[in-house]
Amino acid sequence: MSDKKDSKPCHHCQGRSASLPADTATIHYEKFWLYRHCSSVEQSHRQAQKAGQLFSGLLAMNVVFLGSAFISSMIFNRVAITLADVWILLSVLKVLCVFWVIYYLMGTSRKPHAVLYRDSHAGPIWVRGSVLLFGSCSILLNVFEVGYSTILVRCKSNVEIMFPVVAILFIGTQIYFLWHHSKDCIQVQHNFTRCGLMVAIATNLLEWLLSVTNDSLHMEMESQLREVEQRFIAPGNETALCVCPNTTICRVFQEGYILLYPFNTEYSLVCSSMLYVIWKNVGRTISHHHSLEKRPKFKLKGVLFGPVLGTSAVIIGTCVFMMYQIQAATLDPSRQVLVIYFTYYIVLLPLMSVCAVVGTLIHALEKKELDTVQNPTRSLDAVLLMGAALGQIGMSYFSIVALIASNRRDLLNRLALAYSVLIIIQNITQNVFVIDGLHRRHVVAADEAKHARRCEQHTVAAELPGEEESTQDSVQEHSQTPPAKEEKEEDSKEVQNCEACRQRRMSVLELGQEIRKVSLSYIHTYSHLTWKRRVLREISFFLVLSNIILWIMPTFGSHPIFENGMERSFYGYSTWFVIVNFGLPLSVFYRMHSIGALLEVYVTA
Repeated sequence: MSDKKDSKPCHHCQGRSASLPADTATIHYEKFWLYRHCSSVEQSHRQAQKAGQLFSGLLAMNVVFLGSAFISSMIFNRVAITLADVWILLSVLKVLCVFWVIYYLMGTSRKPHAVLYRDSHAGPIWVRGSVLLFGSCSILLNVFEVGYSTILVRCKSNVEIMFPVVAILFIGTQIYFLWHHSKDCIQVQHNFTRCGLMVAIATNLLEWLLSVTNDSLHMEMESQLREVEQRFIAPGNETALCVCPNTTICRVFQEGYILLYPFNTEYSLVCSSMLYVIWKNVGRTISHHHSLEKRPKFKLKGVLFGPVLGTSAVIIGTCVFMMYQIQAATLDPSRQVLVIYFTYYIVLLPLMSVCAVVGTLIHALEKKELDTVQNPTRSLDAVLLMGAALGQIGMSYFSIVALIASNRRDLLNRLALAYSVLIIIQNITQNVFVIDGLHRRHVVAADEAKHARRCEQHTVAAELPGEEESTQDSVQEHSQTPPAKEEKEEDSKEVQNCEACRQRRMSVLELGQEIRKVSLSYIHTYSHLTWKRRVLREISFFLVLSNIILWIMPTFGSHPIFENGMERSFYGYSTWFVIVNFGLPLSVFYRMHSIGALLEVYVTA
């Protein structure tokens, strides 16, 4: 009697059996205390999920407030709270995160029924690749910091040496976790997993906040170089113990640290966004139909003008960037280079804004339905695009106020003012276009598949007319070789020569066939697309390439808005440093995130 009762499936499993595949293991929720004592299993499960999210969110909020209080106290009162105290707090949080990640990898993810579903939209390859790139640069940054502290070990505390070592361990562990488990929808240990993820998010946000507000290491390296130069000028001054003994090594550490510094802040923001998606997917169940839904693949078909214009923008931008970097190496960029730099932006930004407006109008003319299916990745994309754009928009408004209030009417200031205004317009128009495109439902039409099959038949039939004749000629030539034994060596040479000629002729014919097939397929695909889809793809691809060059230029050290000098003299060095270090990582993150979102719009157009 008890065996029959135990073998009967619970009512929750019966309700879900229709949507699950036959080979999927079923979790009997009625074995848990929560489902035995609640009248509505689904409603209680939703309430427990909301309660777990609320508790873990409150935990992260308290950790962020505590860390922010430490960092603010360090800024305004360096005597009571020092930078070493902030490093100790962050080191403790990083060690806790490392222990939780190890427990997740070795324990939670290996439990039965732990990962029954995987979110296909979460953790795309471009996001994981950016985590790997920025994480590697952050590790190299901490290696430079360890090397710099090791040279000056006699005047460095143990905390200053151990903090970058802990950071390297934390970054490496987090990269592995995000690369392999970014798509997980964990079904066990919900609350513990949510708390661990939220502590990791809070740690990354505090690391980003410290990177934005702390410029002590920059000033220390610059003062070290000045002291070394003064020591060589005055050889009798050998009393300082904390002087870098090797000017070349100090220069390498300084240049490497300053070059890699933006990557560390970028890494913290990307990791926080990925961890948030994993946190939203904890306890999430995905229907079998949704899990088998095929995502559209990226194909460079149906676009022509977008790649041409985008490639031109990238090439011209690369030349402008190289000119600027060569001048910036002299620590005093010339006025002409700044004029060229701002002129490039003033030409490119209006073109991008017009394209985004045209794309938005085409979206309004289309009859595609809005995709209302729950998708944490898409919701986060929209929030991140709007939030990250605030960095560049905020810097632009600060720059506009400074340029107008200074009442200087020279050419450079006018160009800088136009640049700031156009940046605001371009960010707003691009956000509207991208967010509208992300919420459009992608429908694979049946006539498109029929047209693809028709194109394949047409390209196969459109072979070069000389193939069969060349094959017959080669067969005849091969059959006419005399088999006489006395002329065996001469005949073998002739056969080899004929075989080589035949292979060369066939390779040329095959190459011509392939080129013709590809050309016909491209022309048919391009002509088959409706004018709306064609224009959307052209616009999306052009904006992708334009955002790539606009991401490269500030990421690798091109910061004319800081080196122009007008805003810095208006607000003061410290205030403008905080404004730029707050807005610049967000603007770089915005460009990188826009590239992925625009690629999504391109493939679904």
